[in-house]
Amino acid sequence: MKLLSVFALLLAILCPATSFAARQSSYELMTPENQAMQDDPNLNPAQFWVMDGQSLWQERVGKRNISCASCHGDSKTAMRGVAVQFPKMVQGKLQTLEGQINQCRVTRQHAPRLAYESKELLALTVFVATQSKGMPIAVEETPTNKASLQKGRQWFDTRMGQLNLSCAQCHEDRAGLKLGGSAIPQGHPTAYPIYRLEWQNLGSLQRRLRNCMSGVRAQQFEYGSPEMAQLELFLMWRARGMPLETPGVRP
Repeated sequence: MKLLSVFALLLAILCPATSFAARQSSYELMTPENQAMQDDPNLNPAQFWVMDGQSLWQERVGKRNISCASCHGDSKTAMRGVAVQFPKMVQGKLQTLEGQINQCRVTRQHAPRLAYESKELLALTVFVATQSKGMPIAVEETPTNKASLQKGRQWFDTRMGQLNLSCAQCHEDRAGLKLGGSAIPQGHPTAYPIYRLEWQNLGSLQRRLRNCMSGVRAQQFEYGSPEMAQLELFLMWRARGMPLETPGVRP
């Protein structure tokens, strides 16, 4: 982050906080051109990963030489409503969608895990998530995820890094104010994985969270760590009821 950006961030924090009456997707803050890019499959760059994911869904891999489709069948029916439930507890462990895909590869296909932010894992994740596009995010607090949800809320509220800032200070207390000329979003993860124009690539929610941590000069949580899963859980719970937009586009 450049010195000017740091100054703008500090200025935003010192400005009076504003409250928002309704939850708002970052989509509503984008230019009409960027909204059109997300809305039109012929313009949305993330569709290349969706198509790759569709091929990977049918690809036989691992020692068992089976595909995702071998177990789940038609993705349009089997995967509909799946992505809006994650992160969730699976056999006593908090699991993200990426984590569950890798778990299936290891236990069902007897194949190696895919690396976080790899083209293959992003493609499978966005393909699965796209089957739930338009459905409301359905993450709720339960007796089994309560402790993890509380930890996620704690991470959201905890000041960190050399700038001593929390997620909540920007995305809750000051959502709608300007930072570097752009409106601060409320931080709802309604469209991940997203194609970010800044990245010129598809990226996961965990990549975006690590970017924020880097921006405040904090030690980043590791990909696939319990802390990441807990923070994802809280963010998805915070966005419950909002429609899933995947595959999303952001500036």
